[in-house]
Amino acid sequence: MKVLKYFISDMFSDCESLHDRFGPGGTGYGGSEEHARLNLLQFLIAIQKQYSHISTEAIELLHERLNIPVSQIEGVIDFYTFLHKQPRGEFDILFSDSITDRMLGSTGLFEQLCSILDVEPGQTRNDGRVCVGLTSCTGICDQGPAMLVNGRVISNLDNSRIEHIAELVDAATPLEEWPDEYFRVENNIKRVDILLSDMIIHGSAIEKMIASDSTTLLDSLEESGLRGRGGAGFITAMKWRFCRDAKADARYVVCNADEGEPGTFKDRVLLNSYADDVIEGMTLCAGLIGAKKGFIYLRGEYFYLLDALEATIQKRRDENLLGKNILRNQGLDFDIEIHLGAGAYICGEESALIESLEGKRGIPRKRPPFPVTNGYRDRPTVVSNVETFIAAAKIAVFGADWFKSAGTDSSSGTKLLSISGDCERPGIYEYPFGVSVKQILQDCGAEDVQAVQVAGAAGLTVPPTEFERTIAFDDLSTAGSFMVFNKQRELMDMVMNFAEFFCHESCGFCTPCRVGGQLLKNLVNKVVVGHATGLDLEEMSNIARVMQQSSHCGLGATAPNHVLDTMEKFPQIYMQRLANRGFEPAFDLDAALEESRQITGRDDAGAHIGYEPLLDDAGDQRGDAS
Repeated sequence: MKVLKYFISDMFSDCESLHDRFGPGGTGYGGSEEHARLNLLQFLIAIQKQYSHISTEAIELLHERLNIPVSQIEGVIDFYTFLHKQPRGEFDILFSDSITDRMLGSTGLFEQLCSILDVEPGQTRNDGRVCVGLTSCTGICDQGPAMLVNGRVISNLDNSRIEHIAELVDAATPLEEWPDEYFRVENNIKRVDILLSDMIIHGSAIEKMIASDSTTLLDSLEESGLRGRGGAGFITAMKWRFCRDAKADARYVVCNADEGEPGTFKDRVLLNSYADDVIEGMTLCAGLIGAKKGFIYLRGEYFYLLDALEATIQKRRDENLLGKNILRNQGLDFDIEIHLGAGAYICGEESALIESLEGKRGIPRKRPPFPVTNGYRDRPTVVSNVETFIAAAKIAVFGADWFKSAGTDSSSGTKLLSISGDCERPGIYEYPFGVSVKQILQDCGAEDVQAVQVAGAAGLTVPPTEFERTIAFDDLSTAGSFMVFNKQRELMDMVMNFAEFFCHESCGFCTPCRVGGQLLKNLVNKVVVGHATGLDLEEMSNIARVMQQSSHCGLGATAPNHVLDTMEKFPQIYMQRLANRGFEPAFDLDAALEESRQITGRDDAGAHIGYEPLLDDAGDQRGDAS
């Protein structure tokens, strides 16, 4: 308990030093106590990583120091997948459970490790040494199967590597002594265009901003046609201008690095090798809108990138590209904090992300008002994607015409695609907008393709008849995910994986998503096991429409997309599994009693539903069917 008290005290000291560095002036903070409360999630993550769980004692200490109700603290813990009240052991292992990982054999490797370590899935081993579970996509789809061990990623798993990992765990070998190659993650950049190839000198976008004015640069951004690269495609200059013009005592810039959409991993590469450009774009935005404080919201699965990002931020402070009086310009102040997520896909939605930044559960806000007027701490806030900030910085340096030299009239510039699945050359591809699906498949070495899933689990399923369609805002719009499925794959495996994903990732706030998603998953499973009927397919469609029209946020509205799309474009994968009868109950009561029959050792007619014991003339029981 004493050690825990010291640990928490050190966390609060670090938090106070952060507040002192940023200062209350212009940040919108009322003081260090408020700053500490806003960092509740960061405290919980730190405790989780140090002790493998968040104990009752830790919750009580946080309650006393932050003056936050225990119920609120526990609610935050319960919301995030990576936070736990029970110990997870010295080695907390989470296998990536995305469909592309499964296609590469992750399920068998997961079972192999559980068997060798003699551990039940999701349960901490009796000796407290290890826990092995599943998590959603880890953003290593091009180098899977992958796992997280205490937040550090291990890619390219195979049987021999699993066996060695089990030996390391049983020997209690510290992660620092594991082979370095286990933790190596390649960028895997296969194709570059103007965004990745045309480099800028660090500070050059800031110098352009200083030499110009916000209106001129915003006009240039608007002329370039830059739209958000996170999937929504909102006009970037318009968003930033709305924020600049909103009256407030403080404004904020947030980089959304919470790319949780299955199959997307471009931001991983940008944060790893283009972090200076990301921060340059954030600083440019801050100067244009008048913000003094910024955040990088880094998804929990990318924890292994934290140290390098912190080092880049500090280097830029040392070079006077961040902090007070940037490039010796009096009053040009801007600095950045990195906030970690904790395994919640919903926090990729900008208002849920802001709730999480404030140390709360990531429940999407009702809109309007929008974050550009009422965002972080109810102040005007720009939330833009990693790729968007890089593009903005380079447009400031090279100009609007440079950006418009690629793409189409309605979709200017380029797009980074995260390509995975059944292809010879998975990785990152940068294409001008307007490239066809057919061309992409040729470039990545995909053959005999049955379908392409564009924009992740919430996106569109594209059949071969639509391979002439293009990546563009007015056609196939995507944050970057591009998953390939050849004709040997069972598409229903993809549908089931996505249905399970959306059930797991629902924030639970609204009934259409919370209940509808579960009902949809159950019906998909009914199709998979061969018990569905035409009425079930009709019910699936009805539930999906209700979710689309009534959900609180975009997660619930897009969660049934994969079902509706495959029912329309690949009806055979459903029809070939239909039962040959007009109706079949969703729940089989007789099958549910099988465990009881095994326990009692009975399997006679009277132990089955549909049979009623009859008595013969002597009063003895008979097993005649009723």
